[in-house]
Amino acid sequence: MEERILSLSPGAWDDYELIDTGGFEKLERFGDFTLSRPEPQAIWDKSLPESEWKRQAHAHFAKEKNNPEKGSWQQLKKMPHNWQISYRNQSGLELKLNLAQTSFKHIGLFPEQAVNWDYLYESIQSFPGEKPKVLNLFAYTGAASVAAKAAGADVTHLDSVKQVVTWSRHNMEASGLDGIRWIVDDALKFIKREARRGNIYQGIILDPPAYGRGPDGEKWILEEQINEMLKICSEILDPVNNFLLLNMYSLSFSSLIAVNLVQSNFKNIKNAEHGELFLEDSFGKKLPLGVFYRFRSF
Repeated sequence: MEERILSLSPGAWDDYELIDTGGFEKLERFGDFTLSRPEPQAIWDKSLPESEWKRQAHAHFAKEKNNPEKGSWQQLKKMPHNWQISYRNQSGLELKLNLAQTSFKHIGLFPEQAVNWDYLYESIQSFPGEKPKVLNLFAYTGAASVAAKAAGADVTHLDSVKQVVTWSRHNMEASGLDGIRWIVDDALKFIKREARRGNIYQGIILDPPAYGRGPDGEKWILEEQINEMLKICSEILDPVNNFLLLNMYSLSFSSLIAVNLVQSNFKNIKNAEHGELFLEDSFGKKLPLGVFYRFRSF
């Protein structure tokens, strides 16, 4: 098994740039617009002075005092509430992604996941036999789903929030694609039903949050339920031709936890990789943004 630390290659993405990090914040450019947002892992000092952050930023996310996950955007320069950026890689993957300012500091995109979009695209294009059935759980706004569809997979996209599933559909359509199957459901309930039905997928993507709610208020706590989820995923993953991609963002998790979780629940693992995802700002500071484990049988 190979341990890796994965990041975008410098200059690989014209429409994205991590400009600076520090002071529990990050300064990022998405297309023509630059945003400053909270970042709990950026515990070091900023490289640029505060005045330069304010000069560059079109908007700043200010947290609520009693809830660090919620807040509001302060508009510093004129910019649209919704806008669009492009992603292209050297293998021919092209995505159009719709962004928007939300009350949870997110904008509909996690840029560090681009290395996993590349992995999915390449894996599906080189998949042996017929096009694979791919299940994307906790799929959010669907960049991974669209990347998988662009590579030729039969994609099922699941999230518990109807609005982000609609957002995903817009990303698919903007990218000139169609045919993704959309599911609004609780991820754990859904895969339990799939296991009972005997449905099998050749690829599974999991990017679960630390905490979440299903459409009917079902509680999701990563530490308490991820082991059960992977156990059931092992029942619905094709035992011969397969791939799995697990990503977790939790301040307390190392990639060794992902290794133990996957290896205790799956058999005959091949071509496995695990490690950290990060983005490097323009001053060379590396911002950790989650751990991953991925394998494929071919």
